[in-house]
Amino acid sequence: MPFFLTPEQKQSTFWLALWLALALLLYTLGPILSPFLASAILAYMLGGAVDRLSRARTGKSRMPRVVAVSIVLTAFILAVLALVLIVVPVLRAEIPLLQAKIPAFFTKLDTMFSPWLAQYGVHVKLDSEGLRELLTRQVAASGDDVWATVLAKVRVGGSALLGWIATLTLVPVVLFYLLLDWHALLARIEGAIPRRYVAKVTGMARESDALLAQYLRGQLLVMIVLAVYYSAALALIGLDVALPVGVLTGVLGFVPYLGFGLGMLLALVAALLQFAGWSAVIWVAVIYTAGQLLESFILTPRLVGERIGLHPLAVIFALMAFGELFGFAGVLLALPASAVLMVGFRHVRSHYLRSSFYNA
Repeated sequence: MPFFLTPEQKQSTFWLALWLALALLLYTLGPILSPFLASAILAYMLGGAVDRLSRARTGKSRMPRVVAVSIVLTAFILAVLALVLIVVPVLRAEIPLLQAKIPAFFTKLDTMFSPWLAQYGVHVKLDSEGLRELLTRQVAASGDDVWATVLAKVRVGGSALLGWIATLTLVPVVLFYLLLDWHALLARIEGAIPRRYVAKVTGMARESDALLAQYLRGQLLVMIVLAVYYSAALALIGLDVALPVGVLTGVLGFVPYLGFGLGMLLALVAALLQFAGWSAVIWVAVIYTAGQLLESFILTPRLVGERIGLHPLAVIFALMAFGELFGFAGVLLALPASAVLMVGFRHVRSHYLRSSFYNA
C-alpha cells in the first residue's frame, strides 16, 4: 500500500525542510556571522545590567533603554580598553630592554651549547653574528622560495587583519542594536515556536538561562582566584610587574589558554630582563604550570562545573570533546554549551522514564 502524507504531515515536512535550508544557509555564511555571534553572546551577558538600569527611576520616570544601553556599552568598552592599557605599558617597557639584552643572551647561549654541539660534529655559533650569517646563507640559497612564501603569508595575513578590523568595528554597532531590541527579538523568536511546543521550549529556555547565569558567576570566581594567585605568586619571587601580569592572566582566564599563554610569556620575559640567573625563570614556569593545573582540575570543575550540575570528570571531558570537534571556539563554548545540553538531556531522560518502552 503506497504511503501518502496527510495534510498536517505535509505542512510539518515543508516547515522542517525550510528550517533545515535556513540552517544550511547560516552554516554556509559562517565566516561573516562571527561578529553577529560574538555580539549575541555579549548581548546575553550584558542584558541583565541594561535591564536593571532601565528599571531604575530617574526622578519620576524610568531611565530610557537607549540611555541604559549607552551606559553599559560605554562601561564595557572602557573595561576592554583598561585591559589593553594593562598590557601595552608592560610591553613598551619590556621590548626595548629585551632588544638590548638579546646579544648578551645569544652569547650566553653560544657558550652553553656550542661545545656540546661540537662533540657531535655540529659546528655552529649561536651568538647574534653566527645566527645572522646562518640566516643570510639560507636566504641566499632559496631566495625565490622564501620571497614567494613571505608574499603569500603577507596576503593571507593582510586579509585576516582586515577581517579582524571589520569585526572589531562591527561588533559594537551590532551589540548596541541587540541590547536595544533584546526583548523584542526574544518575543519574535518565541512567537515563531509552534504553539503546542511553546510552553515546553520556554521552560527549557528558562532553565538554560538559570544555568548560564550560574556559569558566568562561577567563571567570574575563577578569574578572581587566578588573578589573586598569579599576582601574589609573582610578587613573592620579586617580579616588578607582578600585579599587572597577574591581573591580566586572571582576567583573560575565561579564554582557555590565552590568559595562561600571554601571562606566562610576559612573566618569562620580565624575569629574563630583571634577574641575572635562571632561577626566576624556572620559578615563573613552576608558578604558571601549577596555576594551569589548579584551574583545570580544581577551580573550573568545582566553581563552574558544580554550579551548572556537571561532575568534574564531565567538565574535563566536555573541554576535550568540544576542543576536538570545534577547535579553539569549541573549548571556549564547551561549558555553557554543555549546560544547555544538560537541560535537554534531563527532559529527554524524564520522557524516557515515563515512556511505555521503559515501563513495559
